[in-house]
Amino acid sequence: MININLLSVSNLPKLNKLRKLELSDNRISGGLEVLAERTPNLTHLNLSGNKIKEIITLEPLKKLPNLHSLDLFNCEVTMLINYRESVFTLLPQLTYLDGFDADDQEAPDSDPEADGDGLEDEYENGEEDDDDEEDDLDEEVIDDEEDEDDDLEGEEEEDGVDDEEEDEEEDGEDDEEDEADDDLPRGEKRKRNLEDEGEEDPEDEEDDEDD
Repeated sequence: MININLLSVSNLPKLNKLRKLELSDNRISGGLEVLAERTPNLTHLNLSGNKIKEIITLEPLKKLPNLHSLDLFNCEVTMLINYRESVFTLLPQLTYLDGFDADDQEAPDSDPEADGDGLEDEYENGEEDDDDEEDDLDEEVIDDEEDEDDDLEGEEEEDGVDDEEEDEEEDGEDDEEDEADDDLPRGEKRKRNLEDEGEEDPEDEEDDEDD
């Protein structure tokens, strides 16, 4: 519940199993006894950026026996003299205050979700899968193009064969006609040629004049 202008936690439901509660950047100034009643098993509590001004305001947190990490960054209470010593004295169950223990040793980052490691791995795996899918699609497109080229080459070869066969058939018909003409007597051959050209035989004209 970060940065939602929350004034108090009085309406928080009972959450016995809740371990980590984020309440940073709100306007909470007190009423923390509700947390002890409704979230008794809290281990992490973030109250950074709220309106907590006095050490005494934190006293109800003594009833959270499992609380070992408390964050109060940007709260006015952090400006008090001996702030850290006072909080560790008030809440002896605490191990880390504002990310450091009583000896100023920084808390380890043991939460993979907080670090974002799991998300990064998932994101990288997703990218790799997308790349593999794109490669598969590219290969399919190339295969389709090669199949189309093969089909076109096959059609061109068939067209070429058909044209050659048609030319051979036409040549064969012309040869047959020439051979048939060679078998005819010279006069008949000439007459036939004249008939094909639409001319009359001069001998026929002379016979018509004699008649």
